[in-house]
Amino acid sequence: MSRLLYSVTMSADGFIAGPGGDMSWLAPYLGPNPQADDLVARIGALLVGNRTFRGDDPNKGTEKEGAFEGAWQGPHIVLTHHVPDTPVPGVEFLGNLPDAVAAAKAAADGKYVNVLGANVARQCLEAGVLDEVLTMVAPVLLGDGVRLFEHPGGTNVRLEQISVSHVPTATNIWYRVVS
Repeated sequence: MSRLLYSVTMSADGFIAGPGGDMSWLAPYLGPNPQADDLVARIGALLVGNRTFRGDDPNKGTEKEGAFEGAWQGPHIVLTHHVPDTPVPGVEFLGNLPDAVAAAKAAADGKYVNVLGANVARQCLEAGVLDEVLTMVAPVLLGDGVRLFEHPGGTNVRLEQISVSHVPTATNIWYRVVS
């Protein structure tokens, strides 16, 4: 059965994108990361938020454009209320979380559904459907931008550490979401 994994690179101060969703900060921290590289083959589908789908790819216009620096190809399920007029090959647009999660799990065929986007990850957590979180903490402080997780008024989401590994460009921390 497919599990939902929120994998993301964040700054040491907890931001996954800079102000306005800017992703250019990430480029110097992309590089060899065996844990991220090995993950690509274990992903069967992406569940992507609208802002992330339409966002700023730090590799745009290069051979590394796309998810996991262009290494991953496969179905994208985009959670959005703004379906484009023109179909996008390999992308399905759905307007509610339960349908998007079901479609992504079906498309993943037993592999991971990789969640991309802070808002959709938060929705998955609140719905109790997010299974794991992989944060790749880059050695940089951004000071502002899109947080890894934001819940106005606060909350406690318990995580159980599965593994920790280090590469020059990041510290990878893999967690299981505790129900």
